[in-house]
Amino acid sequence: MIIYAAIAALLAMLGGITWYASLDNPKLEMAELSLGQVKIINVNSIENRANLEVGLKIRNPSDKPFTVSHIDYELFANGQSLGKGQYSAQDIPMPGRAIFSSNAEIELPSIFALVPTPATSELYTAIISGQPVQYTVKGIMVVESAWSLVEKPFDTSQ
Repeated sequence: MIIYAAIAALLAMLGGITWYASLDNPKLEMAELSLGQVKIINVNSIENRANLEVGLKIRNPSDKPFTVSHIDYELFANGQSLGKGQYSAQDIPMPGRAIFSSNAEIELPSIFALVPTPATSELYTAIISGQPVQYTVKGIMVVESAWSLVEKPFDTSQ
């Protein structure tokens, strides 16, 4: 009988920890992502490719500090998909990541490899020649606190 009571107490404790960790979720879901500057880093005309730096601005409107471990996104130019990219800090321990304290806004840089396809060759030429382009980014970011994590979708334009 004592064993059953101990198991029940252990399960209740685990349930309490899970419940306590979920208290952060509404504040983590308040995280905001906007598209910062998209700029050309380099153009390799021999391999016909370019690298862009995509600025992903993260803002914390809540009073709960958090970190962002991973962002998966799709980059669009003038409504046409250029491909998928990511920002990842998963291999960095949580104390070494950028901490978004209350009302903090930090722009995280992501390197995007731009390779033209038959469908995007005109856009590629426009981008590398510096013509004005309307960028949009859609995806999911992983927002973490010490106890919890939330996957938050986003869709934003410049």
